[in-house]
Amino acid sequence: MALHANSDDGNGRLRDSMISFLKAKTAPMVKSIRSRSQDARRNRKDDHSDSCPPSISMTTTPSAVASSEEQSTATTLVVPNLLGTTISDIAPPTRRITGKSSMTDGTVPLLLREGVKMTKISPGKQRSYMFKLDPDQGQIIWQSKKLRIIPIENIKELRFSSDARYYRQQFQLAQDYEDRWITIIYILNGAYKTLHLISSTKDVFCMWHITLRKLYAIRQELMTGLGNEEIRHAIWEKQYWTASDESSDQKLRFDEVEKLCRRLNVNTSTEELKRLFKQADTKCQSFLNFSDFQRFVKLLKARPDITLLYRKLCYSNDGQFDFSVFEHFLRDTQKSTLSRPELLELFTHYAQKSDGSPDVSPPHSPSSLEGPASPPARLPSPPLSTSPPSDTVLSQSLTAPIDVSLDYISHKLSASSQSPRPVMSLDGFTSFLLSSDNSAFIERQGKVCHDMTRPLSEYLISSSHNTYLIGHQLVGSSTIEGYIRALLHSCRSVEIDVYDGDSEPMIFHGKTFTSKVPVREVCEAIAKYAFVTSPYPVIISAEIHCSVLQQEMMVEVMRDVFQDALISAPVEGRPNLEILPSPEHLRGKVLLKAKNLYVSENESIRTKEVTIDTESSSTETSTDSDVVQDIRDERITLRVLERDAINEVKDELKKARSLFDRVRSGHSRNLSGVAALAVPTVTSMATSEPPARPELRDVSNVKMSLAVASLLVYTVGVKCRGINKKEHYAPEHMFSLSEKTANKVMKQGMVDLIKHNRTHLVRIYPKGLRVNSSNYLPHRYWAAGAQLVAINWQTFDLGYMINHAMFQRNGRAGYVLKPLALRIHDKELLSRHTQHSLDIVVISAQQLPRPKDSLGHEIMDKSTVDPYVEVSIHVPDWPHASYHSSAPSTTPSPSSNGSTGRLLSRRTNSVKNNGFNPVWQEVLSLPFDCVGDMFDLIFVRFAVRRDGDNDEEPIAVYCVSLGSLAMGYRHLPLHDTQLSQYLFSTLFVMCAIN
Repeated sequence: MALHANSDDGNGRLRDSMISFLKAKTAPMVKSIRSRSQDARRNRKDDHSDSCPPSISMTTTPSAVASSEEQSTATTLVVPNLLGTTISDIAPPTRRITGKSSMTDGTVPLLLREGVKMTKISPGKQRSYMFKLDPDQGQIIWQSKKLRIIPIENIKELRFSSDARYYRQQFQLAQDYEDRWITIIYILNGAYKTLHLISSTKDVFCMWHITLRKLYAIRQELMTGLGNEEIRHAIWEKQYWTASDESSDQKLRFDEVEKLCRRLNVNTSTEELKRLFKQADTKCQSFLNFSDFQRFVKLLKARPDITLLYRKLCYSNDGQFDFSVFEHFLRDTQKSTLSRPELLELFTHYAQKSDGSPDVSPPHSPSSLEGPASPPARLPSPPLSTSPPSDTVLSQSLTAPIDVSLDYISHKLSASSQSPRPVMSLDGFTSFLLSSDNSAFIERQGKVCHDMTRPLSEYLISSSHNTYLIGHQLVGSSTIEGYIRALLHSCRSVEIDVYDGDSEPMIFHGKTFTSKVPVREVCEAIAKYAFVTSPYPVIISAEIHCSVLQQEMMVEVMRDVFQDALISAPVEGRPNLEILPSPEHLRGKVLLKAKNLYVSENESIRTKEVTIDTESSSTETSTDSDVVQDIRDERITLRVLERDAINEVKDELKKARSLFDRVRSGHSRNLSGVAALAVPTVTSMATSEPPARPELRDVSNVKMSLAVASLLVYTVGVKCRGINKKEHYAPEHMFSLSEKTANKVMKQGMVDLIKHNRTHLVRIYPKGLRVNSSNYLPHRYWAAGAQLVAINWQTFDLGYMINHAMFQRNGRAGYVLKPLALRIHDKELLSRHTQHSLDIVVISAQQLPRPKDSLGHEIMDKSTVDPYVEVSIHVPDWPHASYHSSAPSTTPSPSSNGSTGRLLSRRTNSVKNNGFNPVWQEVLSLPFDCVGDMFDLIFVRFAVRRDGDNDEEPIAVYCVSLGSLAMGYRHLPLHDTQLSQYLFSTLFVMCAIN
């Protein structure tokens, strides 16, 4: 395949690099990524007109370079006459370290490794820098005033060409640059950052586009849980080998090894390190080559905790870890529900015969991103909830069928009596414990496993508050970024606040200093990203404050952008809805939710048990009512004093008025009439209708376009008139409650709200005082059956973490079936109250991470790490008040800010001066109560902290729903506080519920 015929010498180097790059045979794990992302890309609207140069064939084949799930086009590079080549055909022997990982030197063009000039775009300036792509370190590197680094695992999204059009237009640059534009969105030092680049040629752009997407996809796949240990270990070895080999001579001397160990927080004595160094240096060369380095790493990463467990398990079986030991361990300790054939298949995958030769078993694919081909993808624990079989697709249907018959088992067992007995070695047992077959997260398959044919009201729905904001509620920026980030994380309900613009409707936060973004840009972003990660319906929660004319413009934009995906129906002649449709029925659809004034204005205004004035889910309404009320509550004492003083003054005025009336008796009748009009009595206030806001009572003051009403079909916003038997709501009627109002409603009658939410949708949104975009704890409102509990997605606090943990379930579809007790009319189940204890043995941690600064460099000044583990359990307030006397050990969460969820924490002692492989072996017991078997609404948070820095953010965290936490011995994948998984950091625990 030739590039342009008139290439000069510079382009010749580019051509050679490109051809070298194309010769590499795509690794099996990358093919699996491509196949997984095909469905997502098929649903995505492709508006691309750009492509790679004509000299590069554009098609989709098994040998094509894969893209991640977020890739918008399926452009791939194909060289039919080079399919037989391999990486070993290209990589020089001195540079080739390992073939285990697809991230080898041969897969990254030499041009990108050595660096290529590109233009960096910033507000007000454009500068050219040399950008390098280091596959060993997994980094993008460039030198400006300082050396800057973007670790590939820190990248949140890649956008190329027209996908980044929004930014090009913001910088007011010509469209000619679009087909060479690269935008990298990443997180460093806890903050979102963007890097905008323009490549010098289309060929260079194509090289970056394919290579970077491939490396990004590999890292992302490794950051979705455990497993792929062989690949993960190969990447680790390359990363630290390359970083340690400062002289680039393929040799590590002791001083370089010692420096590496300090970087890894291995703070053992110099004598101990020398002992390990000599043990690995088998040829006594005074340096380590790569194979010696691998031996040294194995010694360094020795797991005495697993060795102890292994010996304990096979002690009673003559020291042999055969199938009977394995089966007993999985049944009794790990609480596995796999069948015996499945257990045998799993055992043979990790076992070897006692004579050291591999066991003969059905063929398994080599370690890849998909994990073992034959055994099931996980070891499920028995579910803690009492959901009926229809709620969950059987695990057999989620994995490839396993053709293992009883005859096969008999054959295996009889064969074992005639040949050396199959046993599992310590290495095999370690591999099993670290694999996705032993995942701590029960729903490890990443596939939808809940029944998606139930009515919408029976699901918890991932929801966002003021989605257009990516910062502060009063002075933040309004942008499409918030929608893209939320939708790519499977958020299914986003919010827009629409106001009149100069020529078109705009979205921004009313009565604040936030910036504005056009409705069309937001709708285009929603249309593009709505169904990338989930095919289930997206609900747009709209606050409409614009004129009728611009309302109609808004509807026209939505119809133009969403096309047939937009749900609509004529206002007149609609049949009465008896039940809400299911997510499956609305697959790929966009629904608009807004207050329907035609419904609300015709409703009678009556006295209610609870005064609720919550038509808006924006914080404008919160600012006008909730904020004022909160301030009043906080100053209640001052108000009481003020009222007493005013009463005293009134008494004196009454005396004076009485005297005045006696003197001017002729005017007393008129004055009393005026007083009766101005100050109504308490009796008259109690019997009269409560005052309504003028704009809600008089239809002429607030007008609504019929075009908007035609889009309100299954999500019709109405005013909450109270929740009792007297009030009737149609199935499509839904209302929004502020956090503060929801607390009042739940305090008066949580069971009534649960009953209402069985058949109707309710949205909860944060109170207006959360101007810093903090979050409440959402599980409190889930426990009341509320489906759309809106979160500020720009703030990575405990509330966000709990929301993230909930919607990791069900294949990250954004819809999770509510616990059975919240969906069916069963008073006995809803009142079932049980006491439990979560017993956690915190055993050890592996390679705790170092923090990185804003430039991407590891912070080395915090060299001493004295880690400890804090485990906390977060329990919502249950319906019925009986729990208060039965769970005295739990306390209200200090971070709930008015949402009285209960928190209990326990911690280990600290391990001094060890951040690489600290061992605790401590038991923590956390008592808790549960109602209606709703374990899915209880959350457990593991936080690794540095002793002495209790007020700072944790080193690493893991948060999970108790209903999704597998019991037994598990390795927990650790995350940073933005919930990005660390590649190499884990926490080894043993979990049990008593």
